[in-house]
Amino acid sequence: MSMVTEEIVRDALNDVMDPEIRRPITELNMVDTVKVEGSSVEVTILLTTAGCPLKNRITSDIEQRLEQVDGIDSVRVVMGVMNEEQKKALREKLNGGVAEREIPFAQPGSLTRVIAVTSGKGGVGKSSVTANLAAAMAKNGLKVGVVDADIYGFSIPRMMGVEHEPTVIDGMIIPPVEHNVKIISIGMFVPDGQAVVWRGPMLHRAIQQFLADVFWGDLDVLLLDLPPGTGDVAISIPQLIPNAEILVVTTPQVAAAEVAERAGSISAQTRQRVIGVVENMSYLPQPDGTQLNLFGQGGGETVAARLSTHLGYEVPLLGQIPLDVDLREGGDAGTPVALGDSPASRVLNDIAQTLGKRARGLSGRQLGVSPV
Repeated sequence: MSMVTEEIVRDALNDVMDPEIRRPITELNMVDTVKVEGSSVEVTILLTTAGCPLKNRITSDIEQRLEQVDGIDSVRVVMGVMNEEQKKALREKLNGGVAEREIPFAQPGSLTRVIAVTSGKGGVGKSSVTANLAAAMAKNGLKVGVVDADIYGFSIPRMMGVEHEPTVIDGMIIPPVEHNVKIISIGMFVPDGQAVVWRGPMLHRAIQQFLADVFWGDLDVLLLDLPPGTGDVAISIPQLIPNAEILVVTTPQVAAAEVAERAGSISAQTRQRVIGVVENMSYLPQPDGTQLNLFGQGGGETVAARLSTHLGYEVPLLGQIPLDVDLREGGDAGTPVALGDSPASRVLNDIAQTLGKRARGLSGRQLGVSPV
């Protein structure tokens, strides 16, 4: 039997990741003390808060990893709490040593694609599309985040199955992670059933905090679930993230299509690019293979064609999502339908593949070359 040392234990703990920050607990200075007595090991872990909702998972991950080490027969994990200096040091480490809270996605070197999902009117399934595209992209290996920017009508936490509040470290918010997607929403901060009654400046400040005060890490894609229409939040996004692109969601009916077109045409004023149109609730698949167009047809194609003409470049219709009971049930249960296999899932995954194909640009990358 090999002799167990503190160094061996700490090396093994390098493999244990913080479930939310997604970095080794050793790198985050969460491992306080390690005591080794023969084949027994006691590890003291410092949490950012005593009520950390994931402490049981961290404990389990540590026990499982150390039990794999030759020579260790028993493991005891003791939970402690960081003091204010330790929390501050952790926040500075996560923030790259930058004291100012800037929006990382607005910086010239940002490699994150920001997609604002919008619609002209409510009830077209914009949040469902956002949640499922995020889950599908993450399933495809992309690092994805979602900002629920619909302050009044937040629904992303339920649709993504978020069951606990974010962790706050010295003013920095660590977003919950569900289905490998990092998520933030005002719904995580207000009691159940309580309405948010804010005017424009408060809405702007909330979105700014979600973008600047949340530790997003290195994302490939950030999806913003915008409220319907062209109000305060739709105006704030291009101010906060000028490089954000717009994805328009509509339904087939003419009334929804006309309003969705207005939501997309705002990009001409804000100098954003519309990357496509998604038509939701397009049809109801029938047992004989035919399609029943409950809400009419052609709305998505109409919006895409009119926006292409108005904006002067091609705005494609990316997909037509059928009515699917699994889509509704998945949203209620917090399990996006895109993770399974159904008619709606297949269309959503195709759209996610299309949006995820764009490679990161060279701006901001270290190319590993030097002048001769």
